[in-house]
Amino acid sequence: MLRSLYNWTMDKAAHPHAVWWLAFFCFVESSFFPIPPHPLLGLMCLAEPNKAIRFALIATLASVAGALLGYAIGWGLYDTVGVWLIGSLGLTEAFPVAACHLREYDFEAILIAGATPVPFKLLTITAGFVGMNLITFVLSSLFARALIFMTVGILFRMFGAPIKQVIDKYLGLVTTAFVVLVVGGVLVLTQLGGSEDGEGGPCSNPPPIQTR
Repeated sequence: MLRSLYNWTMDKAAHPHAVWWLAFFCFVESSFFPIPPHPLLGLMCLAEPNKAIRFALIATLASVAGALLGYAIGWGLYDTVGVWLIGSLGLTEAFPVAACHLREYDFEAILIAGATPVPFKLLTITAGFVGMNLITFVLSSLFARALIFMTVGILFRMFGAPIKQVIDKYLGLVTTAFVVLVVGGVLVLTQLGGSEDGEGGPCSNPPPIQTR
C-alpha cells in the first residue's frame, strides 16, 4: 500500500499543477501523511533547475503551515484525532519519548525532527499536546524545514541536474551532521548528568501519556 501511495505521489511531479501538489504534500506530511515530500521536490527541481529555489521555498512554507495543523491536533484534538493518528502511523510507543524530549529540549527537538528522518508529524502533534510555546515552535519548524528543503533548491539552482546523484547520496548525512553540531552539546551534557545518577538521561524511561 505504501509503495502504491509513494508512486502516486511521485506521479504528481509531471502534473500540470505540480507546484500545488508539492505544497499540498508538504502541508499534509507535517501532520499525518506518511510519504515524505523530499523525492517529489527533487524530481521537480531536476525537471526545472531554474525554479528550484522557488519550489524549495513553497515546500518550506507549506510544511510549516502543515506543522501548525499538527500542533492544533495535539493541542485540541489529541484524545480523538491525535490518538488515532499516532496509532495509525505506528508511533504510539514513540509518543511519550517525543513528549519528554520536547519538554526537555524544546527548539532542538523540533530541529532534529524537521531536518532528519525522524517523523516530523510526531513532533508537531506532540508539541501541541505538551503546549510548546507557539512562537518557538514556528521558528524552529521554519528553520528545520528550510535547512533541508532550501539546501535541495539551492544545490539544484547552482549545479542543475548533475547534483541529483550527490544529493541522493549525501544530503541526509550533511543535514544530520549539522543537527548533531547544533544539539550535540546539549545531549552530551544531558547524558553526563544522567550517568551521574546511574540512569540513561531524563527521557530514557518516560512516564506513559495521560489523555486529557
